[in-house]
Amino acid sequence: MKEKILIVEDEFIVANDLKIMLIKAGYQIIGIASSVVQARKLIEDKKPDWVLLDIMLKGSLTGIDLAWELRELQLPFLYISANTNQSTLEAVKATHPYGFMVKPFREKDLIVMLDIAKYRFDQETGTLTDKNTHEENQEIDGIIGSSPLLKEVIEKIKIVAPAETSVLILGESGTGKERAAHSIHELSGRKSSPIVVVNCAALPHSLIESELFGHEKGAFTGANSMRIGKFEQAHEGTIFLDEIGELPLDSQVKLLRVLQEKEIQRLGGNKTIKVNVRIVAATNRTLEKEVAEGRFRLDLYYRLNVFPIQLPTLKERKEDIEALAYYFVKKYAISSRKNVTVISPIALEQLMQYDWPGNIRELEHLIERNVLLAKTSEIEKFDLPSHNQQPLELKSGGLKSMEEMEKEHIMNALQLCNGKVSGPGGAAELLKMQPQTLFSKMKKLGIKQGYN
Repeated sequence: MKEKILIVEDEFIVANDLKIMLIKAGYQIIGIASSVVQARKLIEDKKPDWVLLDIMLKGSLTGIDLAWELRELQLPFLYISANTNQSTLEAVKATHPYGFMVKPFREKDLIVMLDIAKYRFDQETGTLTDKNTHEENQEIDGIIGSSPLLKEVIEKIKIVAPAETSVLILGESGTGKERAAHSIHELSGRKSSPIVVVNCAALPHSLIESELFGHEKGAFTGANSMRIGKFEQAHEGTIFLDEIGELPLDSQVKLLRVLQEKEIQRLGGNKTIKVNVRIVAATNRTLEKEVAEGRFRLDLYYRLNVFPIQLPTLKERKEDIEALAYYFVKKYAISSRKNVTVISPIALEQLMQYDWPGNIRELEHLIERNVLLAKTSEIEKFDLPSHNQQPLELKSGGLKSMEEMEKEHIMNALQLCNGKVSGPGGAAELLKMQPQTLFSKMKKLGIKQGYN
């Protein structure tokens, strides 16, 4: 028998439906409370393991008031509510719940959310069992390494992949967010359907909605024929929204509707189209900061942040560098038909000493270039940017910010490419980045086009 659950919900029909769903899934329901006062009594008498908590309850106290008491009791809880206004969500967030379900929801969504909430709680309290971490075959195709931080990522991917829930992948540029998204899709029940990749930063603002949702003929100037958008293309599969933090606010509203209603409307059209799509999103921004500064909707953040996966930087998992380097050597030796098989000890030491501001993407491109240039079967030495050949010295202002490091990294790439941004041999190709994304970053960082 699974955990004991207390349902705190003032609507009898909703509470009863929840009870039936949870009993079917094997949970014990120790009671239903319609007010904070009733909930306190049941908690004291029945000692539940978890509390499912609505926000608006009978009496003067709300579910948020009870949540603060549950925190003091160290009793884990998650919210179930139809209330998603900004001030309420801010108050909810402050109580640090283990999950937030927006009514109405499907039975399987509730069970998945509970599983995820339990995983988060076990991870936080250090009671996570080792059954997954000691599996013999823990590897995922294309994810290379055996560091503890990477094993944690692999474990999370394996937990969430079979579920239908949204996933938010967090990490710096070049840490492998798209590879992680593909792994989630490949390990899911949707693997026989397409995964459609959308780089939100690469889409002109005027065309974002047309790209995502499609358009009817004549919807705008130049719309000479009907076009199916990315969501329809991904029907019964997965859509990967990379750089979701770049999405403008008006498009965020429409994305939220897709998450809530599972339907889209083409530009210029008047009928709704049902779409069965799993959303995996990624960002290198701190979305909580974006929310606080009004650039990202809090309700969308909650919808996407059901199961966050934080990818470590390459600097944080240096024990994986050798395995990654040899993986890329083999990959590019085969594609270029060159007999390169060895990295010298000196070259390996260079890789270990470098800080990798561009992460795995930078390492891959370095290996690709050196395999092509190698005259023997061994890569003897790497030509790494000079700014990192010695330990970083502290200036009067302290450590460099991530923005300064990113600017320096882009400028180094532009130098290597003689100022060329796009096209073959350009900095965008070197950095494995869409040209529009690079132009956007250059503008943001104050790097003039034509820098050399």
